[in-house]
Amino acid sequence: MLLACLKLIDRFRLYALLLVLAAWLHSSVSTAFALEPVPRQWNHLPQDVNFLGVAYAYTEADIGFDPVLRIEDAEMEKDTWAFKYIRTFDVFEKSARVDITQAYQEARWEGLLNGASASTSRHGPSDTFVRFAVNIYGAPPLSEKEYKAYRNNTDTETIIVAGLAIRLPTGDYHEDKLLNLGQNRFAFMPQLGFMHTRGNWTVDLTSEVAFYAENDEFFGGNKLEQDPLFIIYGSLTYTLSPGHWLAASVGYDSGGKSTINGVDSDDHREDTGWALTYAYPLSRSSGLQFSYIHTQTLESLGNNTDTLAAGLAISW
Repeated sequence: MLLACLKLIDRFRLYALLLVLAAWLHSSVSTAFALEPVPRQWNHLPQDVNFLGVAYAYTEADIGFDPVLRIEDAEMEKDTWAFKYIRTFDVFEKSARVDITQAYQEARWEGLLNGASASTSRHGPSDTFVRFAVNIYGAPPLSEKEYKAYRNNTDTETIIVAGLAIRLPTGDYHEDKLLNLGQNRFAFMPQLGFMHTRGNWTVDLTSEVAFYAENDEFFGGNKLEQDPLFIIYGSLTYTLSPGHWLAASVGYDSGGKSTINGVDSDDHREDTGWALTYAYPLSRSSGLQFSYIHTQTLESLGNNTDTLAAGLAISW
């Protein structure tokens, strides 16, 4: 009986671990681009548990620049090494979590500048992401033992979550360079998430708005301002066994038009994205995940990207 109980606890710890890994792997990629459809981001987790993960992502992108810059046929390759830490706890008898994502990146750009071949590269830290989220409906705060019993008896569950993500201006940035890894400004992203699970199937939906602070040290000593960017994404997941699942995700964003020194730029953003994700357990406290992520701009200016990512997470 004791052995069976321990195995059950291990099974649900693994379940929680692989759920965290899904959101973490995609957020490590989002240090490069705003639209990254994230599966199972708002899963119910046990309280007072730590999660730590590392990931690698390789991204290729075709980039459309403003014709004024005279940059054509621009392409980018980017390597991202990221880590994420998550801590779960309760706030006023509600499940809550805080997470921190940091990455190191190497990027290479090639294209035509004034009709001649040109290339450049950057390497250094990305901007840091910090997020606080709290469940406002469903997913009660439970210890690991309570969580095990709850999951064992819950076949249908609905969760609503509110969160706030903050992008910190900690990334590598050079005022005299147009292309940078960091943005040299804060961004605040309030989020509202919905998730419903019935049997082996899970559907989730997230909406968020990105509000950008000014960058007073934009390329050439100019001031960059940007309108809010509206983002929505969702996913459908099928669980094969605890910690072993497949997910398909889609996303859309619109807005984000910028001004430079008060002059409007014709750079309204509109993008779509989709992703396929596979998670596989290694042990009671570790698991792997693999993802393919594609984004496509619907405007003449923007990024078309393809990303392959793999990650490993542990919990304690």
